[in-house]
Amino acid sequence: MLTTILLVTSLMLYFFLKVITTPPKPEPDSYTENDDEPDRQSPSR
Repeated sequence: MLTTILLVTSLMLYFFLKVITTPPKPEPDSYTENDDEPDRQSPSR
């Protein structure tokens, strides 16, 4: 029983730390940046 508790706890800590330390993937800021038609893009561009 102690082995199971230690195994589950260690796996939980491993994956928790992995989620916390992994940098986020870059994503586009807006779907309008991918739009090819100039009249449909935002005026700030």
